[in-house]
Amino acid sequence: MTVIGPDGLARCGWATSAAEYVEYHDKEWGKEIRDDVALFERMTLEGFQSGLSWITILRKRENFRAAFAHFDPETVAKYGTADFDRLMADPGIVRNRLKINATISNARALLELDDGEFTELLWSFKPAKHKAPKTFADVPATTPESVAMSKALKKKGFVFVGPTTAYALMQATGIVNDHLSTCIAR
Repeated sequence: MTVIGPDGLARCGWATSAAEYVEYHDKEWGKEIRDDVALFERMTLEGFQSGLSWITILRKRENFRAAFAHFDPETVAKYGTADFDRLMADPGIVRNRLKINATISNARALLELDDGEFTELLWSFKPAKHKAPKTFADVPATTPESVAMSKALKKKGFVFVGPTTAYALMQATGIVNDHLSTCIAR
């Protein structure tokens, strides 16, 4: 369902409960990203969001950027025990050992790819057709493409990227456009 905001504009219903959501919805969510580092950031944040509210991640995003060297894979790939301990003690991020280790492992996996290959890999799963959802009931948690993306990423050494996280990544980065059919951002 779309919701009319105080500015009189129709938005996806999830995007109206907090100012951060409105900003993110209007300026970022569903916009195409075709850059390895920016995609690595989004994949990492979607992984950290797993089991939590997205607003938690949005409110901590700048802390995540500082903690993970603005998601520079070369820097993050070199993180060792002292960095892990620092991250586990950082109240500005989500302190989950599996998710922190996944970020470091994924940076290393990304560096195994050629420049731009990560972007090409993710975008290769863009569906040929994608119908604009009319309601949130029309928005799936996974799709055949997100299942295939998850498998392909895992084959390349990425971790903590199940089909649901992969689909959230696809939505966030414009690989699919799940703004409701009546949304201003469509």
